[in-house]
Amino acid sequence: MDISVIIPLLNEEESLPELVSWISKVMSQNNFSHEIIMIDDGSTDSSWDVIQELAKNYDSIRAVRFCRNYGKSGALFTGFDMAQGDVVITMDADLQDSPDEIPELFQMVKEQGFDIVSGWKKKRHDPVLTKNLPSKLYNWTVRRLTGIKLHDMNCGLKAYRRQVIKSIEVYGEMHRYIPVLAKWAGYDKIGEKVVQHQERKYGVTKFGLERFVRGPLDLISVMFISRFVKRPMHFFGVIGILLFIVGFGAAGWLGAQKLYAVAHGISARLITDSPYFYIALTSMILGSQFFLAGFLGELVSRSSAERNQYRIQERIEK
Repeated sequence: MDISVIIPLLNEEESLPELVSWISKVMSQNNFSHEIIMIDDGSTDSSWDVIQELAKNYDSIRAVRFCRNYGKSGALFTGFDMAQGDVVITMDADLQDSPDEIPELFQMVKEQGFDIVSGWKKKRHDPVLTKNLPSKLYNWTVRRLTGIKLHDMNCGLKAYRRQVIKSIEVYGEMHRYIPVLAKWAGYDKIGEKVVQHQERKYGVTKFGLERFVRGPLDLISVMFISRFVKRPMHFFGVIGILLFIVGFGAAGWLGAQKLYAVAHGISARLITDSPYFYIALTSMILGSQFFLAGFLGELVSRSSAERNQYRIQERIEK
């Protein structure tokens, strides 16, 4: 199979028929063998009913319905697990991503050898203050920290070589950083394509102000995971050793001062009267705790057996 199109969705009943028709038209024009994988992430409208009707008319549709809203990462993880195409395309269900971009994205992966091609919505039809400016700042920060030169890291329209999506694990809110996870997994040929961004035709955006808090926290998480998840001692252990050395050195300096004063008959206050004693003691205690945290982290597996288990209510397979 040439292409798997994965569409995570939440309350997009109005846009689904037009989107599926559009995708099918593009696939037919380019003679692509394909499948459309739709992940209903706990919609409360009639999205699932629409999907069931579409599945009767389009043999290419496979679909999963979650019992509740798990988030975009959960939907993508499930879609990645189901995908069978050589090239996997992800796109949003709100018609802001154009299926007309699919042939060129496919060509960039299959013929130019990219592992990932990320869309770049160079001209956006979003509010400037609430979306455009925060997005620019976010992407600039991620570029500086990760070294991945993408202008639109969180663009929903992306193309992947199948091996990439089978090699990474997306959970929590990590869908924003899939290129970072892929690079960490060894897939570092990451490209970018300017794509058309269309105004939302139906419904409202599903992302609120909480993304301004989650974004930076997720970035910290993914940077830590990508660098230290296999070797937590390199992070916690180094901090612990440095703190312990500083504390031990300070305590040794106080002890040496006291011994010198006693040896020369000089009056000196008790070591415990010095604030530096408590700073040194605290530093050694913290250093020991950090070191133990790193040691325990080496013993504990990073993978939870239940982290990517999602309760599926209904499924369409063909």
